[in-house]
Amino acid sequence: MANPLYDTLFGRHAGATTPFLHLLDGTTITHAEFLARSARTANTLTQLGLKPGDRLAAQIDKSPDAVALYAACVQAGLVFLPLNTGYTPDEISYFIENSGAALFVCQDKRRDDLMPVAKAAGARLETLDEAGGGSLARLAEGQPDSFRTVDRTGDDLAAFLYTSGTTGRSKGAMLTQDNLLSNAQTLAKHWRFTADDVLLHALPIFHTHGLFVAINVTLVSGGSMIFLPKFDLDAMIENMPRATTMMGVPTFYTRLMEDPRFTDDLTRHMRLFISGSAPLLADTHVAFEDRTGHRILERYGMTETNMNTSNPYDGERRAGTVGFPLPGVELKITDPATGDTLPDGKIGQIEVRGPNVFKGYWQMPEKTAAELRDDGFFITGDLGQIDRDGYVSIVGRDKDLIISGGYNIYPKEIEMVIDDQPGVQESAVIGVPHADFGETVLGLIVPEKDANPDMDAIAGVLSTSLARFKQPRKLIVVTDLPRNTMGKVQKNVLRKEYETAFAAQ
Repeated sequence: MANPLYDTLFGRHAGATTPFLHLLDGTTITHAEFLARSARTANTLTQLGLKPGDRLAAQIDKSPDAVALYAACVQAGLVFLPLNTGYTPDEISYFIENSGAALFVCQDKRRDDLMPVAKAAGARLETLDEAGGGSLARLAEGQPDSFRTVDRTGDDLAAFLYTSGTTGRSKGAMLTQDNLLSNAQTLAKHWRFTADDVLLHALPIFHTHGLFVAINVTLVSGGSMIFLPKFDLDAMIENMPRATTMMGVPTFYTRLMEDPRFTDDLTRHMRLFISGSAPLLADTHVAFEDRTGHRILERYGMTETNMNTSNPYDGERRAGTVGFPLPGVELKITDPATGDTLPDGKIGQIEVRGPNVFKGYWQMPEKTAAELRDDGFFITGDLGQIDRDGYVSIVGRDKDLIISGGYNIYPKEIEMVIDDQPGVQESAVIGVPHADFGETVLGLIVPEKDANPDMDAIAGVLSTSLARFKQPRKLIVVTDLPRNTMGKVQKNVLRKEYETAFAAQ
């Protein structure tokens, strides 16, 4: 037997003095040094009594030791559960209890707050901080620099990722070794990553994008990363000349574009810019290409599946789309009511099948059965369509669909019209309760800096561009839109905030 994920991502670099992590303080951690660090951690975890298949939950800052903890879990056959650093003790309590985590690793500064949470859930608590301190780091001191890798199969669980839980309790998506490995290998080949690539990494690592896409792709290709603790505009601009590739959320790109230092000269040596986790506005695509000569490559993935589609490396990277299904991934658009496959051009729910698709939801067989079909297709909850050229577009979440007076209304269609109007930076269209129609359309507009959009003119354009039932009953100017840590607009928050907008009508 072997351990496919560890052997292919980490073990292949045994003894290699090639660079892996370039840190802000100027130091570089080689592959061999990193493997020694992760082996010390793996030895520590097994001495604490953790056994293959046990879950380890971690709410820690981004650091080389945090990545080593992930590697140690893979090598020791543990199931790694990274948690958003913004979660409250109440939220953490649910994740630890639901997952049955044997060990919870938290920031050293939060030990006193979270110790009661761990005890109540029956988990041991250790700490780790971004500077290499904490109780787990102290326990790892003096441990051997090697560890006998635990045998696992491709079907064994490697990680849990909990969904955002906007429609109820978060669900633990069970990801296998094959899920993670197949996706990393496919992406590295599709995006042409090699050992010569240096990835500018400013994403959080408690999420698919920063952890299982950015890090795994770098590992499988043998490249290195400029490892930034978080997105910092000055650090991004200072370090970009040393990089060849970058992965980011749309906010990264819009903030870079706002800085006059971000020029074509700064990006001339770059090979590839990739965006995901939230929709990238078509205007950003165009403006970025005009400024730098680079066309951002947008892709589509989710917690349960890692990456599903990507715009092509060669060929047209089409703004407003997420490209084509990745090799080995099947994608179809189906009728939400019947499950029947719809013809190209029709809007319906997106379903995907492939080696990237998760095993199911932890301890939620009913949820698993409702969203993962017997034939292996996963109902993503996203609404989309496929155009005549095969490009996939996302038009929204199924739960964001507005049904007004019996008509189905897709917010993306309305947002695209609003976003094209003078003075508009972006918009969000939501459905809110209405006495006559069940719900009706409300448009929220964020102006461009120092702009004052003409609301009457926007309403006029909407009246000539869209059928009457699609037109927002009200347009409201707001300073910004609520987003989660990955930059996605939180429409559930907006629906709650504006649920009484038409209460008296």
